[in-house]
Amino acid sequence: VQLQASGGGLVQAGDSLRLSCAASGRIASSAFMAWFRQAPGKEREFVAAIRWGSRYTYYADSVKGRFTISRDNAKSTVYLQMNSLKPEDTAVYHCTLGSRIILSTYQTDRNYDYWGQGTLVTVSS
Repeated sequence: VQLQASGGGLVQAGDSLRLSCAASGRIASSAFMAWFRQAPGKEREFVAAIRWGSRYTYYADSVKGRFTISRDNAKSTVYLQMNSLKPEDTAVYHCTLGSRIILSTYQTDRNYDYWGQGTLVTVSS
């Protein structure tokens, strides 16, 4: 499976962006697709996840209510709609897919199998 992320850019605080991550190859209904982000000088952190075969979504507390993860099965694409962006959202955002994720592990990056190249989101104040 290859993942191609896009949609990053430079925006002002309060603006919105939508990230996309297109996957090649078959995605099992039990797989999780997620977004992680890494800010300069910080560790990579979980942002949001969705189970491919269901509508269950999961969010980090820092983005809950502002970000929405969704998927288009026909296009094998996952999206991250980011609203009310803050300067602290500035980071490289990576999409990832895990085939063996369970509910106790979806927030841990080492449990995911495939990673996209990352897309930079910069939010100015």
